[in-house]
Amino acid sequence: MAKLLEIHPQNPHLRVIRQVVEQLNSGAVIVYPTESGYALGTALGNKNGLERIRRIRSLSKKHHFTLMMRGLSHIGEYAKLDNTTFRLLKKILPGAYTFILEGTRDVPNRLLQPKKKTIGLRVSNHGVVQALLNELDEPMMSVSLIIDGYDFVDIEDVQLALDKQVDVIIDDGYCPVEPTTVIDFSSGKVEIARYGAGDTSLIVQ
Repeated sequence: MAKLLEIHPQNPHLRVIRQVVEQLNSGAVIVYPTESGYALGTALGNKNGLERIRRIRSLSKKHHFTLMMRGLSHIGEYAKLDNTTFRLLKKILPGAYTFILEGTRDVPNRLLQPKKKTIGLRVSNHGVVQALLNELDEPMMSVSLIIDGYDFVDIEDVQLALDKQVDVIIDDGYCPVEPTTVIDFSSGKVEIARYGAGDTSLIVQ
């Protein structure tokens, strides 16, 4: 059974955050809240965790995993950024956006889209996510928690579906599902691949 941990979204208790990070560093798969709904996450180097998440979500090898980043300053380590893209990201982050960018050599091939060699990146403004990444000190591999037949708006749904398939479930109260806006920079221009929670008024003029 998964360990259920309550963490306040605005004032996450450091002791509990460190418990989660310790689990992540030991190979755990976690369910955690974001501003766009619950997500599945595991440590960057955890190949087994990645495959567990693929099985939970029934994902193909072509599915984009997202790297949850602590801040904009770390994106350049994992994705190729020109000055225009950097300035745009600086203007809108953090927030409910997922960016598709060409990956750098530091990104494991298993995380890249096979043909385009792109990677999805996020910088969340959710308090729990920021606290986790500050302690983890590296990005977290992540996908949205979507399973047919479940809405996942509260923790009871999460426990019912995943109690025996993940190691840690973080409860921060009500977590509404509102997908991120997906912005694709991989072609060299800005393309809105999906309109969602993130405001696009600063992107589309």
